Amino acid sequence: MTTKRHYIVQRDDGYKNILNKVKNIAVLGSTGSIGTQTLDVIRDNNHLFKVFMLTAHSNAYLLINQAIEFVPEYAIICDESKYQQIKEALSHLPIKVLAGYNAIKDMVTHPDIDMVLTAMVGFAGLEPTINAIKAGKDIALANKETLVVAGELVTGLAKEYNVKILPVDSEHSAIFQCLTGEEDNKIEKIIITASGGPFRGKTTDFLASVTREQALKHPNWVMGAKITIDSASLMNKGLEVIEAKWLFDLEVSQIDVIVHPQSIIHSMVQFEDGSIKAQMGLPDMKLPIQYALSYPNRVKSNFKRFDFMDYPNLSFEKPDVSTFRNLKLAYEALNRGGNMPCIINAANEIAVAAFLTNTTGFLAMSDIIESCMQQMVYIEKPSLSDYLNTDKETRIFAQNLIKEMPLKALQS
Repeated sequence: MTTKRHYIVQRDDGYKNILNKVKNIAVLGSTGSIGTQTLDVIRDNNHLFKVFMLTAHSNAYLLINQAIEFVPEYAIICDESKYQQIKEALSHLPIKVLAGYNAIKDMVTHPDIDMVLTAMVGFAGLEPTINAIKAGKDIALANKETLVVAGELVTGLAKEYNVKILPVDSEHSAIFQCLTGEEDNKIEKIIITASGGPFRGKTTDFLASVTREQALKHPNWVMGAKITIDSASLMNKGLEVIEAKWLFDLEVSQIDVIVHPQSIIHSMVQFEDGSIKAQMGLPDMKLPIQYALSYPNRVKSNFKRFDFMDYPNLSFEKPDVSTFRNLKLAYEALNRGGNMPCIINAANEIAVAAFLTNTTGFLAMSDIIESCMQQMVYIEKPSLSDYLNTDKETRIFAQNLIKEMPLKALQS
């Protein structure tokens, strides 16, 4: 089976000496799980990386403390009501404080930024990422929704502006690492691993009454609330399938998912000769973050090392797409193409928010997503404005759907 080779696995002369200078990093979403771990990596490698910009949605307290420690050029709070608080707290430092989503979209184009790490949650990461690409900034991508929603548009722009998109998700980083040095070899398929989440092996009867607190207890990873719920429902794996299609220029038939409860093998690549390469390690997001920031070099770390004797048995099983329907819905959306992945992403964000506020049930999230897929207007060749409109209209539809659902459905 032949496949096209994607630009992100190409190494060029511009990267050979990239660690000879300190790299200015803009961290979008610095107060979230990925953002804080990114700052851990930068703190341990301050001879290689400098925080140029920090942005947060509404966590003023943590943003202030991060800014005091790292003293970036810019600190931006999306919630404009927090501006004055942050401005006053940082008034003794040479930090420019800005507020609002538009400020983030504008400042990612700053000429002194070398790389933008996008760790904003959900659809909000799309426009800043596009603006950064158009400004020629390399992207360390932790916001999978950007490629889920507008993969064809974003990867097309990255090629046009000669920009690298370096994956931060552990699964996509694993695939990326397996492909390095294999530029001339054809991929037969990739195998994305899934832990199975906290409800692996559970029945629909069990899932009908699970709580927010149960769903937030992931067995292996420490993540933000939204991605943890996505992991529990297998939507996170569905979104990763869509992201992988665009990152690695694959056909849908070349992307498999397998449940691997120990989360030691982060993903695999099978080549046309049948050989499989796997990237392994303990479940720690700081490793893929560091690899993205330092690519194509590997930087020495003090991360805990994997010991085979601690994991004498690694197991694998098929995902249960009958019980966890979101993975199947994601494959259907990817096969349909157009704005359908944008629809499922918007519907899922609303459904997850409702579940986290106890206004819908765990199983009802899949019903909401499927209804949106059936009812929203399909656009085969969407533009950026089509994506923006689709996202807005789907959110409204999903919110109204939740309001109209009977109590029994909300609890199931």
